[in-house]
Amino acid sequence: MSRKNSVNERILGTASRLFYRQGFHATGINQIIAEADIAIGSLYKHYKSKNDLLCHYLEQQAKTYFANLEVYLQDEKKPLLKILKLIDYRIKLQDGAECLGCHFIKINAEMGRKDKRVEQLISRHKQHQRDFIERIIDEIGETQNLSMDKETLTNIVFLTIEGAVVSSSIHGNTDDLKSVKKFIEQIF
Repeated sequence: MSRKNSVNERILGTASRLFYRQGFHATGINQIIAEADIAIGSLYKHYKSKNDLLCHYLEQQAKTYFANLEVYLQDEKKPLLKILKLIDYRIKLQDGAECLGCHFIKINAEMGRKDKRVEQLISRHKQHQRDFIERIIDEIGETQNLSMDKETLTNIVFLTIEGAVVSSSIHGNTDDLKSVKKFIEQIF
């Protein structure tokens, strides 16, 4: 590993941890520099601004989310079980993060629509999640009649999972995600 990659990884790793744990606005550049143990010039060599670093953080979170999800689901062939395992994956993420919530929902709540690039990254990630669910529902529809039209069903499943993730961060547990699994088993 080159020194350049090592510095960049330290910057991104530190910023990711701080943005997620304490929020974007509460995290200062000086804190990132101190905790990553780098010089200020090193930060600005890799990132033009704190917002640029935030965008890279979101891009990395999106890549990691879907790469790990693909591995998590790789052996599952049954579409309904894929959706249930998707929820298990979200439970695993929440348990591993002490139920602090979704990286993207947290940044969206904090940033609003102040930065178009951030807004687009968040929107793209959530649309990718929705599309993923839609593809699984398509697979289910190939083997059984769906209880309602595909678009409505996709929205219900997506929004129910997202709401349960928010609830997880509010209540500090994954009980509502577990309830969503039971609900999804019933609607299919």
